[in-house]
Amino acid sequence: MASVFDPPSLWRRIAPWFQGFDGPLAFAVFILACAGMLTMYSSGFDHGTRFEDHGRNMLIAAGIMFVVAQVPPQRLMTLAVPLYVAGVGLLVAVAVFGITKKGARRWINLGVTVQPSEILKIAMPLMLAWWFQKREGQLQPLDFGVAGLLLALPVGLIVKQPDLGTSLLVLAAGLSVIFFAGVRWKLVIPPVILGVIGIVLIVFFEPSLCADGVRWPVLHDYQQQRICTLLDPTRDPLGKGFHIIQGMIAIGSGGVFGVGFMQGTQTHLEFIPERTTDFIFAAFSEEFGLLGNLLLIAAFIFLILRGLAIALEASTLFSRLLAGSVTMIFFVYAFVNMGMVSGIVPVVGVPLPFISYGGTAMVTLGLAIGILMSIANSKRLVQS
Repeated sequence: MASVFDPPSLWRRIAPWFQGFDGPLAFAVFILACAGMLTMYSSGFDHGTRFEDHGRNMLIAAGIMFVVAQVPPQRLMTLAVPLYVAGVGLLVAVAVFGITKKGARRWINLGVTVQPSEILKIAMPLMLAWWFQKREGQLQPLDFGVAGLLLALPVGLIVKQPDLGTSLLVLAAGLSVIFFAGVRWKLVIPPVILGVIGIVLIVFFEPSLCADGVRWPVLHDYQQQRICTLLDPTRDPLGKGFHIIQGMIAIGSGGVFGVGFMQGTQTHLEFIPERTTDFIFAAFSEEFGLLGNLLLIAAFIFLILRGLAIALEASTLFSRLLAGSVTMIFFVYAFVNMGMVSGIVPVVGVPLPFISYGGTAMVTLGLAIGILMSIANSKRLVQS
């Protein structure tokens, strides 16, 4: 029988650190991480240490998630303005003297090479959630206008780099905060109608709009080419359309049950471009088939539903808005990545959460999950 003077066991000393972990959310992340490691082992077979690096990135993200989960939302709220200002300042610095790679100026050297736009994926919802928390109980139309300006500034700087994929993610994160804050439907419906009309017109007049020499306003040439390639990949099957065509072939060749782990011909004969990053879903689909895809989608749906449940149960407006917008980041990530590989949306360079290779993106995802766990833990503390 243990004495009251006996020192506590190691588990009793470290157990409080794990109280901030939300079980269902951790389970969904674990399933996705396992799927990511399996797929990376197969698709990265000839990429040197990519499999080991992917595991290292996951461990780093897990460490960040563990630390952030212990931080109360009130403390996160104090970081909103400094993080937003720092992120926008770095975007301006990138525009002035950033590093250019493959025609895009997205990085800056701060001793190590940093991509500041990644900071805004978290800083943007933090800032807008902070803004609406400060205006709680006295929201006016002007407050939504200010929120729109706070969102437009970094999105415009990221589009200018150009980086359509990241700008889309930052825009989605910001718009979700504004929507959850209570923007009126009459302000949401007109842009949606205009967007649907625009898509219909582009599809209907595709032959003339995508003819040689035709240039669309606002969009860069490469962005226009991506949309035209989406509408008809066969117009340039060995060039711009190669990614989409090979992705759809890989998905189709997987059938219902897949060709088997490490047996994908499209993957191992190197027909799938960027098979460890943007197009890793094609490699997964080929080897695990429709059944594997349904299980993977189910895991993402479970994660998203759990995130929304955490948002609904949050104790403050700031926590609700932040949890809701962070959850929508995962939805946009998954939908856009799977959509572009399947030929539903243009190729914009968005990774598949916990599956695609990428250190910066993995750290951002770990931070996002940590925020959700922090908010879930704060709810339990309030109830107790």
